[in-house]
Amino acid sequence: MSCSTLPNLSLQLDFAKKWTSVSLRPRTSTCCTCQERSTLEPKKKRDGKSRGEKNRSVTEDKSLISRSRISQQNSLPPLIGALKASAEKNSASFHFPGHNRGRAAPSSLTQLIGVRPFIHDLPELPELDNLFSPEGPILEAQMQAAKLFGSSETWFLVGGTTCGIQAAIMATCSPGEHIILPRNSHISAISAMVLSGAIPKYILPEYDCKWDIAGGVTPSQVGKAIKELQMDGKKPAAVFITSPTYHGICSDLSDISQLCHAYGIPVIVDEAHGAHLGFHPQMPHSALKQGADLVMLPELNLVKTQEQFSTKPLELASEASTIIKTIPGISVLDLSSFNEFPAIDPLRLTLGFWSLGLSGYEADDILDRDHGVISELVGTQSITFAINLGTCREHTQRLVSGLKKLSMSFLHSKTTEMRVESREHAPFNDICISLNPRDAFFANKRSVSIKESLGKVCGELISPYPPGIPVIIPGEVITEKALNYLLDVRKKGAVITGASDSHLSSIVICDVGRNYKFRLQGSDKTLAVGALLRRLEIVGCCVRTVM
Repeated sequence: MSCSTLPNLSLQLDFAKKWTSVSLRPRTSTCCTCQERSTLEPKKKRDGKSRGEKNRSVTEDKSLISRSRISQQNSLPPLIGALKASAEKNSASFHFPGHNRGRAAPSSLTQLIGVRPFIHDLPELPELDNLFSPEGPILEAQMQAAKLFGSSETWFLVGGTTCGIQAAIMATCSPGEHIILPRNSHISAISAMVLSGAIPKYILPEYDCKWDIAGGVTPSQVGKAIKELQMDGKKPAAVFITSPTYHGICSDLSDISQLCHAYGIPVIVDEAHGAHLGFHPQMPHSALKQGADLVMLPELNLVKTQEQFSTKPLELASEASTIIKTIPGISVLDLSSFNEFPAIDPLRLTLGFWSLGLSGYEADDILDRDHGVISELVGTQSITFAINLGTCREHTQRLVSGLKKLSMSFLHSKTTEMRVESREHAPFNDICISLNPRDAFFANKRSVSIKESLGKVCGELISPYPPGIPVIIPGEVITEKALNYLLDVRKKGAVITGASDSHLSSIVICDVGRNYKFRLQGSDKTLAVGALLRRLEIVGCCVRTVM
């Protein structure tokens, strides 16, 4: 998995420092991008070289270029060509990984996948370039990705888009500065606020109780948040938007970007579920084409040019959606439920089963167990299926067949009406923030029973997974509604992550408002008291000192 982000600390600092004077408009793939190369131009080489660089001769540099050209002639992507050439070498390898090009690969895995994946499992050898300071095939691949996505700069990431989100927020937000973001942002955005010290200004997204799904963010919500901060004499350092959402709901990023740029505010977009957007006229525009400044998304494979994106997935998705809408008892998510937003990704099929008396978890279990149909996302009321470049007609037909049998089995069940449930409010529509995420993360904590936790300040991030949207965030006051929601979704089959007790019999809380007694001795006691007060003031404690 790759995604784009700022490659090193110096670049992050440079980005944050120069935002006010430089117009940034990135485009990324598995990376972060910005439009003005003058701001994020790669550093010039130093006169002095590292040990590895000294060993690299001019001839070797030319051979890298030569191999790169050969790979282009063979129509292989730069990294693939370089990896192929390196793996074919007859080398005496004294480097990691320890399986030594498959020679010591575990037999249990080689019996399953063969030895070839291990032959190509290589570290940053000179011919394979350096991710942190690319000069060869990685740089060439990033340049090709930037051209494909229309960005000025692209950086590859590892481990998904999480580190890209963290880098983007840390690059734009200094400790104590505010960031505007939807409350249903992914947990990586919360961890980014812990790392950066940024203070959240949450937007509560539109929420559909019947579907138990949150929507996107509207320009008016962003504008309201900016003005509310201005009234307090503050200016947001960045605006963070998730678009499309996991369910495919797209925000109006064009108007949001235009609004934010009028105030000189950068727009960061988590487009982890939209790498394919903009590659076909029937699809919504990508975040980059709508003016976003930094975008994180997974790499889109199998496509070299926008013209190569096949219409087959769109045709299969349209056909399946049309048929499913005729199946009794099954609902299909469309813009009628979220009419404030411009589009829903046509390659996401989100289906509801409440008219059959089934939760999303129950329906998903039946489809998987009885029909071999595996979904992308399961919720309390719905299931989301992702149509992609590899989807075939036989699989969409199997999905439709399974849904028809599901309908026949449960449509006339006597218990249907009793089992249908909906919620009147989102689980986080009445949040109260007592501490910002960073202060809550480092606060003194203790574990209490779930009954005792009501009204206390949460000390951990509690999130049903998937999709990884936290119901309670460190620093928020624990409400009865949030607890009931967590217990309900856990009962229906959701896995609770982030909590020290996944069974939710206990919750970790911050020691806010507790009385502490300190006995200090020595000549520095005055200084020590001041330091303690500053430390404990962060977590809202009442301090009583005894001299």
